[in-house]
Amino acid sequence: MLSYTSVGSTRQGTSVEDLQARVREQERERQRQSALEAAARPEERVVKLEAAQPTSGSKVSRSPGSFVRRDSSPIKPLSGILNTERLLSTPHTSEQVSALWTAFHASRSGGTGRGFICASLPLETYRYPKFVVPLPRETTTADSNNGDSKKAHEFYILQWDFYDAPPPPSAFSDPFASKVPPEDNKSVNPQIATAIFAPLLEYKLRQAFATPSLVLTFYPDLASTHGLVLLRGEITPSAVKESTTGDYLLSQQDAQFLAHGLQRFYLWGSSEEREKLVSDFHERPGEFKWEELLKHGDLGV
Repeated sequence: MLSYTSVGSTRQGTSVEDLQARVREQERERQRQSALEAAARPEERVVKLEAAQPTSGSKVSRSPGSFVRRDSSPIKPLSGILNTERLLSTPHTSEQVSALWTAFHASRSGGTGRGFICASLPLETYRYPKFVVPLPRETTTADSNNGDSKKAHEFYILQWDFYDAPPPPSAFSDPFASKVPPEDNKSVNPQIATAIFAPLLEYKLRQAFATPSLVLTFYPDLASTHGLVLLRGEITPSAVKESTTGDYLLSQQDAQFLAHGLQRFYLWGSSEEREKLVSDFHERPGEFKWEELLKHGDLGV
């Protein structure tokens, strides 16, 4: 066929080189068209899916996993820490989820867990955005000859922040889920919450620009499925290499103490006096007593 075309064309004054160049050009054009068609296929698929959607008058049914958040939350999603699809593909009890959460964080930092604390809590309602937590410090009196230590306290401000509620995780992800959820697509979970701890003295000087020493993040993703809120605590790394707390602004023990302080003052049910301290701090500041705060801030009480 090629020989026939070449001979016939040569008779019309077209050289073999011109024909070869024309064939190469046609081949390039064919490849370009094929590439364009391949690139258009995903768009055609989306168009077909959109055409198959119900009209605006009908109600759209979406799976829980198709919910897409619209906020610009700085919180790392739980699915970025745990494989929630795999977790939900097989039954897990609340105790098993708690054990997995603890084991995961214990394996961080080369198996030491340094820089993180974690917990799992029953589903609770968070109240009052700020409070102060005393952190015990051992000091040695200057006029003491035998080096006796005296207990002092460093106060940390605790501030809550809240973000949009996460959707219940699904054992299956939908790659074709709509990127814009409808207005009535509300999550059944509570809001994501963070609790930020910063030294009270620094907070008084710098307010919102104070550097947090510890950030606790409460993940309620499994609240509706397991009745569980997962807690992740991250200790801020220290900018000073030679620090009394190593490479972090807080020691592991101090971070755990602050987290326990939050639990003692906010997870009510065991002490009406601690509940009154938090409410007085916000609603009746004139009745707030620092002596009572120090008393109930002691883990031994």
